[in-house]
Amino acid sequence: MKHLLAVAALVLAATPLAAAEPIEGRWVTAEKDAIVHISDCGRSICGRIAKLLVTPPQGADQRDVNNRDAAKRSRKLLGMAILTGFTEDEDSWRGEIYDPNNGKTYRSIVRRRGPDRLEVKGCIGPFCQTQVWQRAR
Repeated sequence: MKHLLAVAALVLAATPLAAAEPIEGRWVTAEKDAIVHISDCGRSICGRIAKLLVTPPQGADQRDVNNRDAAKRSRKLLGMAILTGFTEDEDSWRGEIYDPNNGKTYRSIVRRRGPDRLEVKGCIGPFCQTQVWQRAR
């Protein structure tokens, strides 16, 4: 009996925790105004604005005019990283999300919800706002 318990304990110890589903790919934002391409960025995962689906107020060459850092206000939105530093954490990915509409960066949690849906949360303290992004076709 002790032998069976020892074997069972070894099997349970060797069972990996639930791994997060990959989030890489091209995703349409909840507002349907951009496509974000999520991919490997060295030691972490990041997401860049790959395509603007709605022309911004200052045209397709829109700059990051709302950024709190004046030195970054001249960078283009197209190609800019809005998801940064994402690393796997059990069944999700954690990093930061930047909102170019208000120039603020938030703590973020991202999870796959099936093959074509991505749950994206932006958080301040314990309060989070959730969006669902759809896989780009």
